[in-house]
Amino acid sequence: MEHLLNLALRVAEEAEVYEEVTVGTPISFEANRLKMLETKETRGVALRIIRNGRIGFSSTTDLRNLQMLVDHAVAVSELGAEAKFHFPHSAITHEVQVYDPLVEGVASETLIAMGQSMIDKVRHHQPHILCDAGVSKSVGRVRILNSAGVDLSYEKTVLAASIHGNLVRGTDMLDIYESKVTCEMVPSYDELVDRLLEKFGLAERTAEVSTKQMSVIFTPRGVAATLLLPLQSALNGKSVLQGASPLGDKLNQKVFDERLSVYDDATIDLTPGSSVCDDEGVPTRRIPLIEKGSVRNFYYDLQTAGLAGTESTGNGYRSLSTLPSPSLSTALFDPGDTAYESMISDIKEGIVVDQVMGAWAGNILSGDFSANVHLGFKIENGKIVGRVKNTMVAGNVFEIFDKNLVALGKESVWVGGTLKVPAMYFHSLSVSTKE
Repeated sequence: MEHLLNLALRVAEEAEVYEEVTVGTPISFEANRLKMLETKETRGVALRIIRNGRIGFSSTTDLRNLQMLVDHAVAVSELGAEAKFHFPHSAITHEVQVYDPLVEGVASETLIAMGQSMIDKVRHHQPHILCDAGVSKSVGRVRILNSAGVDLSYEKTVLAASIHGNLVRGTDMLDIYESKVTCEMVPSYDELVDRLLEKFGLAERTAEVSTKQMSVIFTPRGVAATLLLPLQSALNGKSVLQGASPLGDKLNQKVFDERLSVYDDATIDLTPGSSVCDDEGVPTRRIPLIEKGSVRNFYYDLQTAGLAGTESTGNGYRSLSTLPSPSLSTALFDPGDTAYESMISDIKEGIVVDQVMGAWAGNILSGDFSANVHLGFKIENGKIVGRVKNTMVAGNVFEIFDKNLVALGKESVWVGGTLKVPAMYFHSLSVSTKE
């Protein structure tokens, strides 16, 4: 990497080298049986230069010809965007633990046993359920070197598991899934099986829904699939810069219910979205995006921040083959003070939304959503009475977070390892069904 940096600096004013090495072991089960076990190792290098004030970029997984990598970056810089930044002089003042040696050392046989154990427990309680499952570990190593003196590296382990159950009864097909992603070793995935079986129990009966306005509870998974993306897009510094964000002119203004607070925080230990720095070497930190309903910050990478006349928030993330762009690391929603059971008992007629399909076929930036409820439940007189079918829920994210929010759950739950969010209860949304 040092040699590549030196080669680049012969033809450019500034340069950055980004190296990524990942060793992954994915294991999958299909129809109750082990389907695949393999180990993959990938290694690649990305080079970014500033030459004559413009950005050049190239990447490769073939490290035998570094001069060619430099030549490609130079060629790209001829038509590259004007650089509005300088590579940072990072000063890391904190540590973030994202590596667990137990994950790196866990044997494939143990991962297979963990996956098979999930399937066996589901089948023990519900022998007619057909299960797919997956357990995987990965170990990633990142190093960032630039001409401003940065030389940063860190290791990250990720352990992920998922369980998917399918039950067919006549013409009725029911799919339910659960997953967990973390940086640390876990003893078992019994909690995933318990949640899966609980939902299958609630879904045993079906219930009719009428087309009308009614109360809706989104589980943490439902929030992630339906309500997160418009907020994420509206708070993105690139959207603000382009004039496409409905929140772009609302900085430090109260826009939402005061109970809504959202943060981006890549400094939480043993969380897959965390790291000591972003992919540009800028130190990570906790960033208040929305506090008590008011817009506090937008998130930026180096180039977008330069264009906006501000500083990077440490949210420049990339794949090996792409330039960095503003992205959330780990989104955190403050919980409320209402138990999930209390939300349900408060509703005379409504639905619970847990899994959806196709929420964002429309305009993400406007906040309008219309989602097919893949897994949801009918509430009548404060009790769940069955699963809903052929049902859609629609609304506008910005409007319902302003005047429609009844309660936030008192417990925030991890969804996918990069989002921690409570259940959310809204007074009135549009619910429709095939009559």
